[in-house]
Amino acid sequence: MAPSTKLGSILLLSASLVAAQQSTFPATPLIEKKFPSPTALPYKVDTDTNLIRGSQKGYNICNSTTENQESLCQTSYVNSIDDFCLWAPTEPNSIVGNTEGEMVAWCTKPGHGTRLIPAGALKGVQYMKTPDYAQLVGFVDQKFINIQSGDYGGEMDPGGADLVRVLAMRKLHVHDYVQRGNPLGGVVFSTAWGDVKQAVHWHNFMGGEAFCIKVCDPAGANAAHFCEHIFDRIGCAYNAPNNAKNGTFESCDGDNQDFPGIYTANGQVMTYTQPDEKLGPITTMPYQPKVPASSNCKQFSSTSLYAALATVSNPGVPAATAAPSGSTKAPSGSGTSTASRTGSAAAAGTGTSSGASSLAISGVAIITVMFSVVFLS
Repeated sequence: MAPSTKLGSILLLSASLVAAQQSTFPATPLIEKKFPSPTALPYKVDTDTNLIRGSQKGYNICNSTTENQESLCQTSYVNSIDDFCLWAPTEPNSIVGNTEGEMVAWCTKPGHGTRLIPAGALKGVQYMKTPDYAQLVGFVDQKFINIQSGDYGGEMDPGGADLVRVLAMRKLHVHDYVQRGNPLGGVVFSTAWGDVKQAVHWHNFMGGEAFCIKVCDPAGANAAHFCEHIFDRIGCAYNAPNNAKNGTFESCDGDNQDFPGIYTANGQVMTYTQPDEKLGPITTMPYQPKVPASSNCKQFSSTSLYAALATVSNPGVPAATAAPSGSTKAPSGSGTSTASRTGSAAAAGTGTSSGASSLAISGVAIITVMFSVVFLS
């Protein structure tokens, strides 16, 4: 055998051995890892080794010893308007698309063993509890949670991004593909349905100075549908339709939204299929999402909601400017109630509100569509 041929055979054999040793798919997808309570969590939820995306960056056993502004806690909570977490990077000036697998929890309340969202970073928040899910949508000065200003971001979810989905047809409703989630090992719990429970299905969009995070009732028959994670390029407006307003902090009851990607046109129920990124920018959408009706809305002041954040800062970023105070009422049962609002077919933030500040969440979706910002699921 010629030397060149022998060398080629050796290289081919080496490549085959590497391929055999390094895999893409984990033994168990993140979405199938279920825990009865936070106390049942292992140190790391993702224990797979030698996979192409590397190892879990942080840990899941979080307590007072891990609670600081350098925490790598990857156990998150979505409980209420004054007690929730967002996924965000560990280092200042980060791009979401480059760091979504390494995100850590940033929370509004001490006690979870996480980083805390700096004072003044939150500019407006709407919490919505519906029969099948709870969601928060809001405005945030994202540089204070280490997201680069001007980054229109992406999506974190338990589906992750490990090669291609086994089936790409939305009509088959693919949820069985083997993936590790973003962030790797990231889990979410909620008290929205009584005692703290793991929200197996959830999604969190971050970027464009805005966010939305939704957790779906683990006992609900349609949790995977409401917390869909295949529409990563069309943002909050289409995945979490809402009436959030910049400068307003409110908690509401609400109706369920339509399943993301499902809409009605001329009396016919239609299914939207997100085009492959290779086909270029999404320049038009065939529908506007319907904003669900809301009721029993109570407004609060940001200072009373997030009193525990008053002295919190991000060591890597200058102190934030104070957030708008919103209503002067405290976060109690006697908060200011507003009349029931009827959702509309407008994009997020355009339903019952007005003014430029109310359009920002919608702007995330619009800019994402127009410029094809890649929301990696």
